[in-house]
Amino acid sequence: MKKTSVILIVPVVIILAAGTIIEKYHGNAFAVDHVYNSWWFILLLAAVGVGCIYTIVRNKLWRIPHQLLLYSSAVVILLGGGLTTWTGQHGNLVLEEGIPNRQCTTDDGDSFDLPFDVTLQRFELMTYPGSKAPMDFISHVTVEGNNAVISMNNIYRHKGYRFYQADYDMQGGSTLSVAHDPLGIGVTYAGYLLAIAGLVWMFLSPRSHFRRLLRGLPLVLLLLAGNAQAAPTTLPRQSAEKMGQMYVLYKGRICPLQTLAKDFTTKLCGNATYCGLTSEQVLSGWLFYATEWIDEPMIKIKGNELRRQLGMEGRYTSFSNLLAHQELFTSHPLPKELRAADEKLNLVKMVIGSELLKLYPLTDSTGKLNWYSQNDPLPLDVDDDQYIFIRKQLSYCQELVVTGDFTTLNQVFEKTADYQRKQAASALPSPTRIRAERIYNALTTGRWLALLSITLGLVSLAIALYASPRKETDRPSRLSITGSRVSTLIVALLTLFLIIIFVLRWIAGGHAPMAGGFDSMHLMAIAIGIVALCTTRRHRMASSIALMAMGFCLLVAMMSGSNPPITHLMPVLSSPLLTLHVTVIMISYALFIFAMLGSVAALLRPSLRPSMERTNLLLLYPGVALLAVGIIIGAVWANISWGNYWSWDPKEVWALITLLVYLYPLHMAARKGHSVVHFHLWCLFAFLSVIITYFGVNLLLGGMHAYN
Repeated sequence: MKKTSVILIVPVVIILAAGTIIEKYHGNAFAVDHVYNSWWFILLLAAVGVGCIYTIVRNKLWRIPHQLLLYSSAVVILLGGGLTTWTGQHGNLVLEEGIPNRQCTTDDGDSFDLPFDVTLQRFELMTYPGSKAPMDFISHVTVEGNNAVISMNNIYRHKGYRFYQADYDMQGGSTLSVAHDPLGIGVTYAGYLLAIAGLVWMFLSPRSHFRRLLRGLPLVLLLLAGNAQAAPTTLPRQSAEKMGQMYVLYKGRICPLQTLAKDFTTKLCGNATYCGLTSEQVLSGWLFYATEWIDEPMIKIKGNELRRQLGMEGRYTSFSNLLAHQELFTSHPLPKELRAADEKLNLVKMVIGSELLKLYPLTDSTGKLNWYSQNDPLPLDVDDDQYIFIRKQLSYCQELVVTGDFTTLNQVFEKTADYQRKQAASALPSPTRIRAERIYNALTTGRWLALLSITLGLVSLAIALYASPRKETDRPSRLSITGSRVSTLIVALLTLFLIIIFVLRWIAGGHAPMAGGFDSMHLMAIAIGIVALCTTRRHRMASSIALMAMGFCLLVAMMSGSNPPITHLMPVLSSPLLTLHVTVIMISYALFIFAMLGSVAALLRPSLRPSMERTNLLLLYPGVALLAVGIIIGAVWANISWGNYWSWDPKEVWALITLLVYLYPLHMAARKGHSVVHFHLWCLFAFLSVIITYFGVNLLLGGMHAYN
């Protein structure tokens, strides 16, 4: 961007950042009314648009088509946003079955009437087979004699009005989101198309700064600690594995018991294994050898003050010690550390009492399938054989454990799985999904991979910095070449492993795993690996930087102490645009990570600064372009799902701030005589916006995009 537009962007960034803080304390509606839709902010945005037009005319950008398209797109998008604000209508239409309604209520309490009535004929809540997890919300409505079906990601349009499924109540009523924006959407989408065309032209045009940098710099894709204490008594590994192959209803979905065991073990001790025992062995220990396990110091406790109150010397305590201090859990509300300890205490109680193990599917007289634990109240019409089997199966297993008859125990587990398949055949996941989930559970068992990746990255980067040429014209040493090849091989293997994990998680969950914090960090690690493999031929430190960055991504994904369970996807997230949106954004963030770490290396080793600047620019151009495209895809997805392409949510705002912040180093590098040191310092500073966008919004600012 030229100087005039850059100057105007600075106050825009400051106001956008301030707006997210105001929203944190006063809510979205207040921030929208008093900041984003205020006359002075709209005037500032209009000034940015005028500045873009002035730049087009003054610099005769019609002679540089890609710049003309990019600057024009900014003007058109701003105009579209203004038309949406001034002429668009958005509200909620509350419907009760059989009662016509046309009055819509806006978020600020105002109302407007539709030019026609909408009548709800029937509301339908669809659930995933064999569970109560919602799969879709469907409203069957009549509008001026026309029957229509409205569901998540399925819009109904009538006379310029768009209707989206927004909410429902337990009495069979439905709430529809209504959007009427005949001018703003068309103009805004036209701006999106201009922006994408300009970005594509920029990468193809021989006159662009990016193509000049690319000449002679081809990017080649390569083809290329546990506890020492004795473990308590539990089932043999083979028997525990047989137990883990049974099905269970857990977190609203049917999955192998192994998944519950893994989450249970990780929740208690912060790792998916314990003293060399598998998670299935840990679960079976608590289930069949509880008298021994209650004194096992395996429950991880956070908070020094709580540890002191529990009389602990280390970080782990036993179930019996928690029971002995139950008076600590009587206050209300419980502090964070006490709440976490109380959750673990109750979790163990539910396993010992078999309440958590909903292993037994039954179909009632209405044909509805439900899953029960051994002690749950059963339907009155259950036959005697099933009743006895459900009530006695685990007790019989306990007898076999006491007598040491593990052969018969394995057969009981197998017969139980056969019973489950017979009773819930239509609701069970396919054998392929079950196998994928079991392999996934076996491959993801702790933080060791993240810590190993960070360690290897640090060692590799130290070697690369030590062995790097003192002058840019010097040839790389043998140590530098060997170290780069070894680290590249490790990155390739790690990336391949993470892709396998990603595919297994996709198969097991039945949808692309991109809907949460763990998923997005995992995808970012893959993106970093791919970018490193594409750049390592030119940038020998790429693989070293990638190992550290991938390790940090994996570590952050597991900061909570456990991987999130593979759950059913929320209906609104069942859109291919989500997959594309997250993928594009994560790749752009990966490119920004490389640029930041490259600048760190350049500031530490002055001889690297000129070459690292060129490398960083080759990363920043596609990074900024992908971020812009990702924001556009997200806006289109939001418009399809909610009827509003921009809601001033903190995540949206900070993504926009990140885009604006990263435009400046591109502007700086295009000027002759600029400071290379200032360029690298800005790359470091700019990455703060990425950190705030991803972590700051999630942990501090909240909003509908935050991963809670």
